[in-house]
Amino acid sequence: MKALRRRALRPVSVAAATWVGAGVATSIPDAILLAVSCGLLSCLATVVLVRWRHPAIAVAAVALACAAATAGTVASLAPVRSQIAALQADGGRHLELDVTVTGRIDGSADGGAWFDAVASTVRAGDATVAGAIPARVLVDADGRAALTRASMGSVVALSGRAIPADPGERAALIVRAGDIDSATEPGGVWAWFENLRDALVASTTGLPQPGAGLVPGLAVGDTSSLDPATEAAMNASSLSHLTAVSGANCAIVVGAAFALLALCGASRGLRVVGAFVVLAAFVALVTPEPSVVRAAAMASVAMLALALGRPAVGIAVLSLAVTVLLVLDPWLARSLGFALSAAATAALLLLARPLAGGLERWMPRALALAIAVPTSAQLVCGPLVVLIDPHVPLLGIAANIVADPAAAPATIAGALACIAPFPWLRDGLTALAWVPAAWIAAVAHTSASVGAQNLPWPDGLTGAAMLALVGAAISLVVVRPRSAPRLVGVATVAMAVVAGLVLGSTAVRTVAGPLTVPSAWQVAMCDVGQGDATLWRSGTAVALVDTGPEPEALARCLTQFGIERLDLLVLTHFDLDHVGGSPAVIGHAALVVHGPIDGVADQRLLDRFEAAGARLQEATTGTSGTLGATRWQALGPPPRAAPGNDASVAIDVAGVGFPRTVLLGDLGERSQAALRARVDVPRVQVVKVSHHGSADQDAGLYRALHPAVGLIGVGADNTYGHPTAKLLSMLTALGATVGRTDQDGALALWIDADGGLTFWRERATTASWLGASTASTASPARDPPRRDVGAGR
Repeated sequence: MKALRRRALRPVSVAAATWVGAGVATSIPDAILLAVSCGLLSCLATVVLVRWRHPAIAVAAVALACAAATAGTVASLAPVRSQIAALQADGGRHLELDVTVTGRIDGSADGGAWFDAVASTVRAGDATVAGAIPARVLVDADGRAALTRASMGSVVALSGRAIPADPGERAALIVRAGDIDSATEPGGVWAWFENLRDALVASTTGLPQPGAGLVPGLAVGDTSSLDPATEAAMNASSLSHLTAVSGANCAIVVGAAFALLALCGASRGLRVVGAFVVLAAFVALVTPEPSVVRAAAMASVAMLALALGRPAVGIAVLSLAVTVLLVLDPWLARSLGFALSAAATAALLLLARPLAGGLERWMPRALALAIAVPTSAQLVCGPLVVLIDPHVPLLGIAANIVADPAAAPATIAGALACIAPFPWLRDGLTALAWVPAAWIAAVAHTSASVGAQNLPWPDGLTGAAMLALVGAAISLVVVRPRSAPRLVGVATVAMAVVAGLVLGSTAVRTVAGPLTVPSAWQVAMCDVGQGDATLWRSGTAVALVDTGPEPEALARCLTQFGIERLDLLVLTHFDLDHVGGSPAVIGHAALVVHGPIDGVADQRLLDRFEAAGARLQEATTGTSGTLGATRWQALGPPPRAAPGNDASVAIDVAGVGFPRTVLLGDLGERSQAALRARVDVPRVQVVKVSHHGSADQDAGLYRALHPAVGLIGVGADNTYGHPTAKLLSMLTALGATVGRTDQDGALALWIDADGGLTFWRERATTASWLGASTASTASPARDPPRRDVGAGR
């Protein structure tokens, strides 16, 4: 048995060498030298093998040959890349292309789309390159509209400009399309499959969301009707693999076919052949793009190993599949998705059964296996995921345990609905698929709503190594191999320490975190780096002005201040440092007030908020509302203002017992002067300084505001020189206290019981009492600070 395992594991060495060879080949400018070198070394090893027969020499010969093959595949595209380089396309030259779509057309966050294609001709002026040129195409929202009926196999004529590609990219050409001249509908069998997918999406119309949007995603990987809030919840709760066509979907289809054939009395061989035929049909239905083929290959390996009952053989087959895929497509070596697929499959083959055996000491076998499968995948894939997202989803395993039983009926019913020959049958099957899909959506939303769900973790290779060690310790503690009792003891102690640290960190973030913030705060500024995110609160009502550049930083701040729901969100303008953190609050805001829209990307963001249940309102001078006992009013922009910094929504907030506050967005000096001329500027206690403290400020406006405190949202070591000496001296001359997030962290202010203004800095030991309040706190409605209060309402 041990000899069998040793022989079965030899292909692992070949796969590893092939992976390294592919990674090197796709990283160097000339892969032909690597191909020749590895080929010669393989021949030499073969000659040595003839004289000295040893398994290690045989493995080395095969590994070097496979590495040479991957380098040869990369080198075969060198002539095409040279021809494209000769066009000087990366310099922004105008190109005309004829391409054939080779995968799914996926939507992007700005309302556009991207797709993989093979270009048959590329024209730049009088020069033309013809051949089979791997390309990736990005289109804007207008271009996406022109591709409504396009799909895999469609021929698209377009023009645009090239984007410099990473040297390790599979695509020889990346193009941002300016115009779509023509796009054919898919023909033949691809048109039939496209119509089937469209019919499934149409069949979900009228069913309640979010389950309705999830059905096509579970069945065929179509997330076009999935609302943004559910998509974000699926990602946060480690359930996103269910809505992309992954190994899980393929395994469900293969397993269902295998079980059906077994019930019909088919032999094992016939069951395997029939399951693979069904899998091939499923891949064709969902679109046989590289990621789907990869997932199908990994599912095939796992199911074959389980069917044979020999995990060691499964590892050998997995190694063979990895080797073949890398030879055919060496760029997979740089794909995290490929690494995750291979790792998850290996975990299922090697770790799931030992974990289940260990868990059987405390629970029934069926429950132990149900827990072991997602746990093994999470332990092995976690270190890879940390490389791109430095968080550990603490509820990911629990969410998978609760949601996975519903994935199989939803996927099977949805796939059957997709191919149903009669509309009434399709609608009935879709309704059946909706029930488990709605359950999965509920699990995702519930898991994502828990504040302790995402545990921050060190990023990079260090974080991955640390998480790998934690995973190994967990495995040892659960499996408890008798051959290594001391190692199990060390792992047990390590797990106790890690559990203590995790529980302590979670308590600090979710319970103690808000306790570190003064409970009386009324105005607060988040530390989100080089960007703005300002809160104000009245009673239980909370407003947020801008979201900062990144959702992770904003989410940490909202947790710190104990905020789960926003009654009002103001997006002063649509620069990334003011709206980039929006995904953290999509689905959590009741009303979104925003400035002028500049293009499709801005509208797409607002559409995501609206789809998640928010009301939208564009602000102009005089737009107003209430939040708890406070009243807010827009000091600008004027109607029909051109989008941009100078059209930022400036907000005046006032109320009895509330520090009067004006927030200036990113207004420049000229627009600040125009605001001062347009309205009666109130004297305030707090001003959110414009544009992160840039020098583009109007001193007259700040003199009129005469704030006691100036809040500056600014990133540490930013390259803009913010805040500038000019701005700081301006505030100092007014006697204002300056709070800046790069030095002070999060900031908070409130009016205390004696009527004085208190200022808290996260990185200071005590709060500062700034004296009795002198600024007006009257409501803008009763004491209007502006002459044109009714304008633009």
